[in-house]
Amino acid sequence: MRHNTGALEIIDSSYSEELTQIKNIVIFAALTAIGAKVFIPHEPVPFTLQTLFVVLAGAFLGWRNGSISMLLYLAFGAAGVPVFAGIEAGPAVLIGPTAGYLFGFIIGATVVGAIIDFDSSMAWTIFSMLAGFVVIFACGTLYLNFALIHNWRLAMTQGFLIFSYWDLIKLAAAVAIYRSYRLSTRP
Repeated sequence: MRHNTGALEIIDSSYSEELTQIKNIVIFAALTAIGAKVFIPHEPVPFTLQTLFVVLAGAFLGWRNGSISMLLYLAFGAAGVPVFAGIEAGPAVLIGPTAGYLFGFIIGATVVGAIIDFDSSMAWTIFSMLAGFVVIFACGTLYLNFALIHNWRLAMTQGFLIFSYWDLIKLAAAVAIYRSYRLSTRP
């Protein structure tokens, strides 16, 4: 009896690739949760490391899987798993002061993943990740203004500008991590 091992290898290979993708999606959702636990309390929105992992999810996983990892992160939090900053969990967080940022994670990872592969230069990597950060903070600031603060100047100060130095450091770290990995895996 002859066995067609070529077909089995193809099936096994695609199955293995899908499992790797699922594993990476879960890993970036978990890293985002860990990033939430590294926080500095501040009202109305704390300083966290989450956005570092959001842009890295988009860069490493691509637009589709990066956004899925952020959806998974939000689903865990909405289900009551304490993955948000502090000990926050549950669906109420998704309408609280940080809701705009949290939903911005999905769009931010999508933006980074959609544009990062157009060019392999350092400048393009910086641009794509900066675009992800801007999207996240634009979503957060818009939500803060409409749902909580009702003052554009104050919303910009409290929801965007206050984070700018902190996020420039995270941007530099994200670019360094991504570029180092890409350079180390280049043939």
